[in-house]
Amino acid sequence: MTKWFGRIGFALLLLVLVAFVALATWEPLWAERDDVVEPQRAYTAEIVRDEFGVPHIYGDTDADVAYGVAIAHSEDDFSTLQDVIAMARGRYGAIAGQDGAAIDYVYHLLDARGTAERHYPDLPEDTRALFDAYAAGLNQFAEENPDELKLGNLFPVEGEDVAAGFALRQPFFFGLNGVIEPLVTGEPLRREYGPDIPGFPRPADTVDAALPSQEVAMSPLGKDNGMSGSNAFAVTPEKSGGPTILVSNSHQPWRGGVAWYELVVESGEGWHYAGANFPGSPFPFLGHNRDLGWTNTVNTPDMIDVYQLEMDADGNRYRFGEEWRELERKTVTLPVRFGPLVLPVQREVLRSVHGPVIKNDNGYFAFRYGGIDNLGQLDAYYRLNKAETLEEWEVILARMDIPSTNFIYADKTGNIAYIYNAALPDRSEGPNWRTVLDGSDPALVWSGLVEYGELPRYLNPASGWLYNANNAPYTAAGAGSDLSPGDFAPELGVELKQTNRSRRAWKLLSEADRLDRATLEEIKYDTGYAREGYVADLWDELEALDLSDEPRLAEARKLLLDWDFTADNIGRGDSLALLMIREFMSCRYQNKACPSARDELVKSVDHLERHFGRIDPPMGDLLRLRQGDVDLPLDGGSDTLRASTLWDVDEDGRLSVRHGDSFIQWVEWNAGERVTSRSIQPFGSATTRPDSPHYADQSTLFVQHRLKPVHFWREDVLENAKSRKTVTNRR
Repeated sequence: MTKWFGRIGFALLLLVLVAFVALATWEPLWAERDDVVEPQRAYTAEIVRDEFGVPHIYGDTDADVAYGVAIAHSEDDFSTLQDVIAMARGRYGAIAGQDGAAIDYVYHLLDARGTAERHYPDLPEDTRALFDAYAAGLNQFAEENPDELKLGNLFPVEGEDVAAGFALRQPFFFGLNGVIEPLVTGEPLRREYGPDIPGFPRPADTVDAALPSQEVAMSPLGKDNGMSGSNAFAVTPEKSGGPTILVSNSHQPWRGGVAWYELVVESGEGWHYAGANFPGSPFPFLGHNRDLGWTNTVNTPDMIDVYQLEMDADGNRYRFGEEWRELERKTVTLPVRFGPLVLPVQREVLRSVHGPVIKNDNGYFAFRYGGIDNLGQLDAYYRLNKAETLEEWEVILARMDIPSTNFIYADKTGNIAYIYNAALPDRSEGPNWRTVLDGSDPALVWSGLVEYGELPRYLNPASGWLYNANNAPYTAAGAGSDLSPGDFAPELGVELKQTNRSRRAWKLLSEADRLDRATLEEIKYDTGYAREGYVADLWDELEALDLSDEPRLAEARKLLLDWDFTADNIGRGDSLALLMIREFMSCRYQNKACPSARDELVKSVDHLERHFGRIDPPMGDLLRLRQGDVDLPLDGGSDTLRASTLWDVDEDGRLSVRHGDSFIQWVEWNAGERVTSRSIQPFGSATTRPDSPHYADQSTLFVQHRLKPVHFWREDVLENAKSRKTVTNRR
């Protein structure tokens, strides 16, 4: 009997071991492909790195340069590039666990792969050549560095895989995660809606209980996407007293899939551009060439419509007009890592004629968004990089292939422009498009976009300046030059919000007689708050609190009421105000219910007393830039022009900033002279390589409000070169 039980135990142990091995190894085998077609042509690129490690990539053809971009970026941050490629193949859960699997679900829900398969073959040949070459560079680096691979059979990839990543991530820049996440959880939709819809209380009436981890899970851009912002400025020569000026001041996460990577590219085919891209892109998204430049800020137009479907008793068909249609159903497998194991989890993905469908406890809901099933942005960004005139640049933008983001433009001839770029649905007048729509009404399913000429647009305003700080496009150029919201149809869905950064920028720009370099730098690094909007509401609520029996809170309240509304690292109330303001900025900008001022005051006071023993420590002791051994004080705050927007709370109570002022580029065209520019990053060019000298070598300059030179011209690059090599895929 003992032997019999022993044999059973051994058999069970063997089964457990077999199951363990299977769960630890199935995913790479399941994901293996034998249909990847790699380019047969050879690529050669030269990579020259300057004193800050910024790569300058040269090649005979544009494709050669794109291949070099992949190699250079992999040298600096192959870890993040693998994450992005895993997202583009629906395998991120095998790396990042449940949060990654939720992104993989969105990948299938949006049919990112299908979008790439349908439209990648129709892109112009030279654009496809660019993406194929970029994929070849990634494949080569992966092959030559197998010890860095996170996931088996992730490579090789092809251009279509990279394109699928674009199809997945682009809709989240205009807030798609703010619709998908509540639909999945059945919680309030975070938008301005009309009449209350059963099952969807208005955000103002209900506290949104979504956890940060859910925000991560729903957005391929990461947990910071909901607060992404930026500033942008353009000034004419007449107003600056010298050059045309373009200031790119993006606010993005400092690490991860949408952290900026600086580069300069130049080919024998006329592609010459200095700027920055995100991991997974063969070209810069913003910056400048010889003749012109642009930068972007996130806009949040109402580009997404939600429909409630009327289902039959079996839940298989939905009514559309006078007919019942079958709901498209597809079962997908999501790989989900748990420790050393990867579990296969199956989920059903639904679609209707409207678009993707999500079922929750309230019913079946479809959504449709501007730019759905469009891959044209891959070609549009490439063409914008090579445009030489304002007219050529606008023709490309007018294709409406880039679904969202404001464009602020300047060029060597002195033109400045601001385009409220958005693929806005061509909606009919009458329906309340800001409510959940009747999915059975075919008239509510739009098919086209508004014309480019209907978008808000500025060109060379009388004020001589333009700006955007994630605000409505109706404050952009000063009194007498600003557009009127009454001139644009409400069906366009243009947002009407103002940010503190917008209020401060408009005021400071309007007051300046001349916007020369020194004056514009003061404005860009301004740390002030206007007592308007949510800031005024918060301070009014603080004033109204009855704290007569709570002397500790009363003292903190007095410190705030005496505060100078400047997060400059000088005033006694800076640290306390920094902690208080962020939550109220976040709730207003994300259409979420706000906490009470009393509760936030208690939390903020408790934090400062626990970690600093006082409620008025210097803000520089609290707010830090931390990367490896670098630990530096920061200024600014949430929603100041000098932005320190989001942070992690470290064990010592310090706030380690992870999102805010990121890539900054200052471009100038003086009449008769070649373009010059300067730039800075919070860390360096190799943010995931602790052993690199460029892991955090720009940090000191960054906290000191200083910029470094951009070596745009080849002779300047070679004069400042610290390394130089040629890479090729020739065997």
